[in-house]
Amino acid sequence: MPVTAVLILAAGTFAIRLAGPLLRDRVTLPEKVRELMSASATVLLLALVAVSALTNGKQFGGWALAVGVAVGGLAAWRKLPFVAVIVLAAVTTAGLRLVGVA
Repeated sequence: MPVTAVLILAAGTFAIRLAGPLLRDRVTLPEKVRELMSASATVLLLALVAVSALTNGKQFGGWALAVGVAVGGLAAWRKLPFVAVIVLAAVTTAGLRLVGVA
């Protein structure tokens, strides 16, 4: 990637990040819009998790991976420590693959 493209992207990113604090007091959003934005951010995050966790390339990642993600999600929902969530999800996926679940 050319250096000029990197500099243009960096300047644009900086401008967008700077716009938030500068416009915070000047723009007021209705409560309905705030709720909608919050819900849409959650939906986008869940969609990203689903796609990245349940697929391997362009294919379904297999049932072992899906169950491992579900166990990790349940552990996170139960507010277990982050390391415990990761370990539980990995052990579940590895255990299922060890017994032959694809």
